[in-house]
Amino acid sequence: MTYQTDAYQGLTAETVSVAGHNGDPVHAYYARPTGPGPFPAVVLFHHLPGWDDWYRHATRVFAHHGFAAVSPDLYCRNGHGEPDDVAARVKAKGGVPDDQVVGDAIKFVEFLRAQQATSGKVALFGTCSGARHAFLSACRGAAVDAVVDCWGGRIVAEDDELTPNQPVAPMDYAADLPCPILGVFGNDDHNPTRDHVDTLEAALRQHGKSYEFHRYEGAGHGFFYHDRPSAYRPEAALDGWAKIWDFLERTLV
Repeated sequence: MTYQTDAYQGLTAETVSVAGHNGDPVHAYYARPTGPGPFPAVVLFHHLPGWDDWYRHATRVFAHHGFAAVSPDLYCRNGHGEPDDVAARVKAKGGVPDDQVVGDAIKFVEFLRAQQATSGKVALFGTCSGARHAFLSACRGAAVDAVVDCWGGRIVAEDDELTPNQPVAPMDYAADLPCPILGVFGNDDHNPTRDHVDTLEAALRQHGKSYEFHRYEGAGHGFFYHDRPSAYRPEAALDGWAKIWDFLERTLV
């Protein structure tokens, strides 16, 4: 969003608990601008490294840019501790079940729309496995207005990659995507590869979906992660974030 130098700025951030799939309590980090709104809203799905500090930082960044933003801890049913340790327990169990993630997504979209200061427009955002969850949830019933897919792995998946917890490749639901999608990818990534991105793009085109993909040379997996020097690519990350703000301003505001 654009800023004026005389505009008031402030935000509130806190941990909340929301009844998720099957009524399970799911804790989340919720950040929003102070003021009456109405503000567009975003659900942020964390990556496989877990519900870590980068996602709390990103949630506040969205709030700074004028969004009511919530990041649910999709792994909280597996106990608590250091994010890497919790994520390891989840990975050992084959990941969180897709049905559970979709159920949580629907409940968090409802949570945001119920807030007095929100506009009713909601996007789903995710990186890595979180982008897979964002795409899947939008296709399977989370009635949202936009999706931001940052290097979502295993949206395109072979049969031997499917598991009891994740039995269908999300790309197979592409016909049901209800909204525009922005994709941000590094051309040096191994999951998704360039071919994976091409395959997803072809499916979206086949089904007449509104999409825009941006691909960055010299960038691999996680190139937004400023806390991981080996992955971070500042120039590509800055341009990628600019693409996200522009896309959300066009689709949510």
